[in-house]
Amino acid sequence: MSDAIVFESVSKRFILPHELKQPRAASWWSRARRRGEWKETFWALRDVSFVIEKGESVGLVGVNGSGKSTILKLIVNILSPTSGRIRSHGRIAALLELGAGFHPDLSGRENVYLNGSILGLNRKEMDRIFDAVVDFAEMERFIDAPVKFYSSGMYMRLGFAIAVHVQPDILLVDETLAVGDQAFQAKCLTRIHEIKRQGVTILLVSHSLDAVSDLSTRALWMDQGRVREDGRVNHVVESYLSEVIRKERVDAHAATGRWGSGEAEITRVEFVNGCGEPTSEFKTGQAFAARIHYRAEQRVPSPMFGVAIHREDGLHVNGPNTVFSDQHIEAIEGDGVVEYVVPALLLLDGNYFFTAAIYDQAGIHAYDHHHMRYTFSVVPGGVKERYGAFYIPSRWEHRNGRAE
Repeated sequence: MSDAIVFESVSKRFILPHELKQPRAASWWSRARRRGEWKETFWALRDVSFVIEKGESVGLVGVNGSGKSTILKLIVNILSPTSGRIRSHGRIAALLELGAGFHPDLSGRENVYLNGSILGLNRKEMDRIFDAVVDFAEMERFIDAPVKFYSSGMYMRLGFAIAVHVQPDILLVDETLAVGDQAFQAKCLTRIHEIKRQGVTILLVSHSLDAVSDLSTRALWMDQGRVREDGRVNHVVESYLSEVIRKERVDAHAATGRWGSGEAEITRVEFVNGCGEPTSEFKTGQAFAARIHYRAEQRVPSPMFGVAIHREDGLHVNGPNTVFSDQHIEAIEGDGVVEYVVPALLLLDGNYFFTAAIYDQAGIHAYDHHHMRYTFSVVPGGVKERYGAFYIPSRWEHRNGRAE
């Protein structure tokens, strides 16, 4: 069977207790307790369905509380679903919480064998891998000490070493790579790449989008307990990051995201391609235009129209305006359109924020400023180049012999 993990319409509900203030009437308090009015229903997952095939490496992304860790705990039966069905095929090794599965009064050595037996390995099989586990964890001096005396880093090293040496069919990783020193993190990443090449199915939860992109070929974006997007890892990570940054911008500019005196107002901004067709998706090298629709209730002399483009990671790409371009506009009044035209868009693959503004000729007084309120994306396909921020037209030359 090629399916390693299957979720079919899975939901998970938690009942969260809340302490209520003592009410004036004790009898009312007693009735409230009997009715359960001090408890809250929280759905960690809502009708989640997906299939992970054998050998796939999948990253789970999303903000805290979106349901990522709940998915992993359901797979290893730490939690049971409220509804729906979960199937998994093969031996599962899980790195969910530091020290999970360790008995504090047992030594590191005893816990290694205990964890192996839980995963279905017999004594002889554990004997064969024991030295490799201890060596990888760098725990030779402490392996016979009770684990209740271990530091969090020691817990993590030993837990990770066990998980990657028991020859799992499925490896679940929940933020473990963020713990430990840099050298050990690099060691963990190298080992995960090795077992990935061996065909082990990997499901990774991490707030490090670089780690998700590096280790995964596919990503699931979890949002409020639902799968918001499922697809190619780079595409999903870009969509998720774009949404995170957009929300941050909205929060940061809730009071100032749009400002100006209002004599002239931007009523709409739309993006069009070289054929004049509205779109928010472009290829590198394709014609790009932003149409800035405005309305001026009174005559505004010598206005300056400006735009700015920011990449999703905050890089300020450019900030042109009509004054810099020697495009003098004598005055505006009533409705009109100003177009910012780029014959060949040289931005590479990514998501971008667009700012549009109307100022006075000196660029000091804002009539209307829409700060990073619009988005568009650049997708692969226009050129073969993939790395960096911009495509720079160039050529390669080769000559045999020594250069003169």
